[in-house]
Order: sequence, then C-alpha cells, then structure tokens
Amino acid sequence: MTKKNLPLPPSLPTLIPSDFYLEEEKIFEGAFLEAADCSYDTCKNLLLKQCQLKKITLQKTRLEQWECQHVVFEQCDFSNLECYGASFHRVVFKQCKLTGTNFADSYFRDCTFIDCTANFSSFSNTNIRTMLIDHCQCNDSEFTEVDWKHLTLKENQLNNSNWFHTKLASLDFRSNHFEKIALSMAQLKGLVVDQEQALIIAAGLGLVID
Repeated sequence: MTKKNLPLPPSLPTLIPSDFYLEEEKIFEGAFLEAADCSYDTCKNLLLKQCQLKKITLQKTRLEQWECQHVVFEQCDFSNLECYGASFHRVVFKQCKLTGTNFADSYFRDCTFIDCTANFSSFSNTNIRTMLIDHCQCNDSEFTEVDWKHLTLKENQLNNSNWFHTKLASLDFRSNHFEKIALSMAQLKGLVVDQEQALIIAAGLGLVID
C-alpha cells in the first residue's frame, strides 16, 4: 500500500460550536455540531463544509443532494439513512452506525470509514476515487457496479457482501473476513486473496475441488 493511494484527511479550521438542524439549502461551515437527533426527517441541498459532527442521529432520514466537504463524522448514528446521490470530498466516518445506510449513486473522493458498523449498507453504483475502509462491519452490504480507483480494504467483515459487476483487479481482500461472498466470475482476474478465501470463492462459483 503506497501513501499516495490513501485518502487525504479533512482540513479543518478552528471550529465554532453550533446547533445542528435540518433545513433546505442550509450551509454549515467551520462548525462543531454535537448531540442532535434529526431522525425521520427530509432535507434537500444540505451542505457541510469544514465541520465536525459528533453523536448526531439521522435514523431513517432522507437527504437529497447532500454535499460534504472536509467533514469528520464521529459516533454518529445514520442507520437506514437515505442519501443516495450524495457527494463526499475528504470525509471521515469514525465509529459511526451505518446499518442499512443507502449511499447508492454517491461520489466519494478521499474518504475514510474506520471502525464503523455498516451491515446491510449500500454502495451500489457509487463513484469512488481513493477510499479506505478500515475495521468495519460490512456484512450483507452491497458493492455492485462500483466504479472505483484506489479502494483499500483493511480488516473488515465482508460476509455475504455483494460485488457483482464491480471490477476486482488489484483489489486486496486478504486481511478481510468472509465465509460467503458474491462476485462476478468475469471480473475475478487480478483479485488478491489468500488460499482460504480462494476456496470460498471457488465454492461460491460452483467449482468442485477434489
């Protein structure tokens, strides 16, 4: 793994504590936002720029045209959040609950997910340009038809995740765990796995190894 292939961190100024709430066309910039619950709500065109959010809850919320630039999310609960088509640039998700979160059709550039629970989440049809997923639970997650460059997976739980129609060349699964995984046979060339993972993949493709 080369340093140039790792995400750039957010650049944050001195942050000013502020109250977080949802309002269409709302822009938060240079703010520290903590301990707010905006679950079961809907918002369009929310912009977060150079902000840190801690213990913010957005369960079953719908965010349309959501944009985040230089943002840190820490211990936030975004379970079942609908934010497909969002844009994330130099964003960190740290110890966040992302169970069932729908990121489909979103754009990620220089983004990091660390120690997050993201089971049943969807990254389908996303455009990824440099992303690190590190020590996350991504069981039953969707990574179908992902357009990626520089995707690093480190010590994640990927059991029963779906990677159909996603290129796998140079992707390294070796430090990750899965007992079942869905991959397209046509995309397997160049995927980096260990011996045990190779046997699991072969069995999933219907090969009989004697």
